[in-house]
Amino acid sequence: MRIDIITLFPEMCESVMSESIIGRARKKGLIEIECHQLRDYAFDKHKRVDDTTYGGGMGMLMMAEPIALCFEDICSKLEDRPHFIYMSPKGKTLTQQRLRELSQMKQLCILCGHYEGVDQRLIDSFIDEEISIGDYVLTGGELPALVLADSVSRLVPGVLSDEVCFSEESHYDGLLEYPQYTKPSVWRGMEVPEVLLSGHHANIEKWRKEQALDETRKKRPDLLEKTKTDENG
Repeated sequence: MRIDIITLFPEMCESVMSESIIGRARKKGLIEIECHQLRDYAFDKHKRVDDTTYGGGMGMLMMAEPIALCFEDICSKLEDRPHFIYMSPKGKTLTQQRLRELSQMKQLCILCGHYEGVDQRLIDSFIDEEISIGDYVLTGGELPALVLADSVSRLVPGVLSDEVCFSEESHYDGLLEYPQYTKPSVWRGMEVPEVLLSGHHANIEKWRKEQALDETRKKRPDLLEKTKTDENG
């Protein structure tokens, strides 16, 4: 998979995407991530990529042309047009199901917004999808873009050591993950559930499923309702 990130802060994105599991996956060639400085596509000596909004209002707006030029330059170096995503608080909230779908694509391009957003004409003519990571506003789109790039990349085959690394975690099957424990078996008077020490794999699996349901029921009952709705079609 290849991911291109259009940003005003490529060094910030590059530093995060070069560490830990994602950094190792890039070195192995499992994923390719390129960070592009949007100001390189500005057309004045000040490298401005924003301007005032028509109709008045607070703040500046990102201009369409520099973004279009950057995206077109990216496309010119690829065989196929990448799926173009704009990280926006107006987008659909990112879910694990959508991440699984995106991970099946060969190429993604992510636009990091800033200021008051992006000229709507760019969104209408270039953007394939707007995605939000939650109902709140950040100072820029870099953190959401990194969240998306990280969460998609870890689903690419080979990035994690085994599929079980993500298939048993929270949200993968619509439930929260069951509680987990490590050594020692007794910590400050609190014991690890006996079933986990039994070595009986069937009983452990049953316990984990029950606990996952209980965790979801207590902390995110909305996920159970969504699962029922999806099953009923």
